[in-house]
Amino acid sequence: MSRWFTENALLLNPTKTEAVVFGTSQRLSQVNKSQCVWVAEAHVQFTDAIKLLAVMLDSTLSFDKHIIDVTRSCHYHICPMRHIPPLLTKAMAVSIAGCRLDYCNSVISNNLCHLVYCVLCRR
Repeated sequence: MSRWFTENALLLNPTKTEAVVFGTSQRLSQVNKSQCVWVAEAHVQFTDAIKLLAVMLDSTLSFDKHIIDVTRSCHYHICPMRHIPPLLTKAMAVSIAGCRLDYCNSVISNNLCHLVYCVLCRR
């Protein structure tokens, strides 16, 4: 991996780099996450979830943390809309929340219905 970084003129920032092990809960219980891994001469700590291209990937790939993040983001952007109802069209509201729901849709396609339900039920 270190060679790949060097060949592609990339540097690893050890303060921002994280490692995650993916698997079932049963398999993950057998993994010693207290250790760290060496990547490009840097210690990299294990974590339960990482954010990659704005998608939270947790160690069991359940997307629960991603759903919570997107729900919070939609709620954050939808709440101020209550104060400007005369100026707001339905298309504007849908575009503001929809872009957050559609981002990386192929990644979360199995959980999209659950995501929409969470966003709609959280008021």
